[in-house]
Amino acid sequence: MSTVVETEEHRALRAAVAALGQRHGRAHDREALWAEAGKLGYLGVNLPEEYGGGGGGMAELSIVLEELGAAGCPLLMMVVSPAICGTVIARFGTREQKARWLPGLADGTRTMAFGITEPDAGSNSHRITTTARRDGDDWVLTGRKVFISGVDIADATLVVGRTEDARTGKLKPCLFVVPRDTPGFGRRRIDMELDAHEKQFELTLDDVRLPGDALVGEEDAGLLQLFAGLNPERIMTAAFAVGMGRHALARAVAYAGERQVWKTPIGAHQAVAHPLAQSHIELELARLMMQKAAHLYDAGDDIGAGEAANMAKYAAAEACVAAVDRSVHTLGGNGLTREFGLASLITASRVARIAPVSREMILNYVSHQTLGLPKSY
Repeated sequence: MSTVVETEEHRALRAAVAALGQRHGRAHDREALWAEAGKLGYLGVNLPEEYGGGGGGMAELSIVLEELGAAGCPLLMMVVSPAICGTVIARFGTREQKARWLPGLADGTRTMAFGITEPDAGSNSHRITTTARRDGDDWVLTGRKVFISGVDIADATLVVGRTEDARTGKLKPCLFVVPRDTPGFGRRRIDMELDAHEKQFELTLDDVRLPGDALVGEEDAGLLQLFAGLNPERIMTAAFAVGMGRHALARAVAYAGERQVWKTPIGAHQAVAHPLAQSHIELELARLMMQKAAHLYDAGDDIGAGEAANMAKYAAAEACVAAVDRSVHTLGGNGLTREFGLASLITASRVARIAPVSREMILNYVSHQTLGLPKSY
């Protein structure tokens, strides 16, 4: 795929990560790949240099995830640990929080999950019912979360709760670091059809007592801190989807170039070639929007990045689902075999359409935020 809009450093990073992904491949050992990517500095490429990171931003981190995905070995926890949690702590954490968490998040020796989704709140962050109240110098959290990735392998979870504003009495979002073994912090694995290394969990917070320094950032910052993590999440979800789509497309192109049923490879027939060419175009366009979103975010334009990140996530998810579908169809029966590894992507590709926010909510966002149409909810 073309990289003319990227710097020489970005192209070098892309090539190096692609080589790492090719060494590990589709049958990779997740722990070994995570450890090597961390040791090489790829997992923390977006985090500050003074804490062991690469000093880059979402532009660099999205390249890493995209190329690993294109090689068939995406690391889902990259979306959560360095992108969301690392970004929030780097931007809003205290010096002590940064020193405690960022070096480990940067080299991969520590990971952090992110807990925002709730059973009854869906995409409405204003309906979050997990609450945090002061008790002396401590915080006490109570609530539930659902579909939280990788809690069992994460050292802690960055939990979104709500505290009462002393001035208005209204609840406002706040972020808390909850170590995995904190008393009252329970988890139940959700049985998913999706076959992924990172498992999904329902969390219960039953009067979880945390020290005062578990709060990340200012108590009054509210949505600013929350969306500082959500925009990177959307950018990285786009990278995840573009990489997966590229992986599926590459396997289909290779197959179509070799498979002969009559006298020529099936890729010579337009009915096979054109859908694959269409997916290549769609993935390229999605990647361009992802690059724009990452550039805006890294430049500090949170409002512009919000619009672009939502559009990038939407475009990448649609392109990925289409690429996987066309690729499976190109292989016919072989597309459903374990040997070629495409059938599992049918389910996996749908994730980007659903999480972290549905395509319909993105269309709502664009309708009223970009086009100025009345809100429907």
